[in-house]
Amino acid sequence: MVQNTGKLQWHPAFDAALHIELEEDLNILDIKNEYTLSKKPMQLDILIVKKEDSRKVKKTFGHIFRQHNIIEYKSPEDYLSINDFYKVYGYACFYQSDTEKVCEIHPAELTITFVSYYYPRKMTEHLQKERGLTVRKYVSGIYYLEGDQIPIQVVVTKELSEQDYYWLQNLRTDLEGREEINELVRRYEERKSSHYYQAVMDLIVRANKEKIEEERYMCEALHELFAEDVEKAAEKAAEEAAQRINTLNKILVEQNRTADIIKAATEPEYQKKLMEEYGVK
Repeated sequence: MVQNTGKLQWHPAFDAALHIELEEDLNILDIKNEYTLSKKPMQLDILIVKKEDSRKVKKTFGHIFRQHNIIEYKSPEDYLSINDFYKVYGYACFYQSDTEKVCEIHPAELTITFVSYYYPRKMTEHLQKERGLTVRKYVSGIYYLEGDQIPIQVVVTKELSEQDYYWLQNLRTDLEGREEINELVRRYEERKSSHYYQAVMDLIVRANKEKIEEERYMCEALHELFAEDVEKAAEKAAEEAAQRINTLNKILVEQNRTADIIKAATEPEYQKKLMEEYGVK
């Protein structure tokens, strides 16, 4: 599960955590990741289309939701700026207008959600001063920006209730101590067959790699988790290697290169050379 590939990819994990937190309402929500606004490179982080207008989303995160809900996410390594507000607000207006019929999407059915690990103080101060919006704390970690035609909320993940938003709240880089890590592993063990939980856990582990590496040898559950993931990774690698060999052998059989099949089976470097020659990856 844990692969160090450079810069952490927070957005897929956020999308997965969003599915987890809203799982009670997934039957009425259509969550579209990296929704493309047009043929040009303009993309929303998340678009959630509410399929049943009359039903209210259970989680407080979704109480503001109407039919079309645009979400901008910033990881713990980033922050929400004033420019981010205007960019996403502009995207919302473009999304509303980029339809075949006039007012096919009614402006009253749009909402905007900004999600950040940190509270965007400069952004909210600007909006209060320059746009006359007011900030109202709805619940812990959720703030409504009131005074605009489009309902807007700011979700600060570090302030969210751990009880209500465990996985969103743990998309961070500062896990502390064995007890917190053990609880993380315990909860993951219960749902690890879900690819959403796998995506979130993978990111959390990589974002807290050093701390978790320190604890894994003293934490039996964590050690077992790592061992299981290493075993699965090895099995997957073996399967992929076997598929590549089968593909190469099929090509060589079609070209009547039987001698090369035998040679490749005993000489790994020659096998590698043939794979490069035929573009087998």
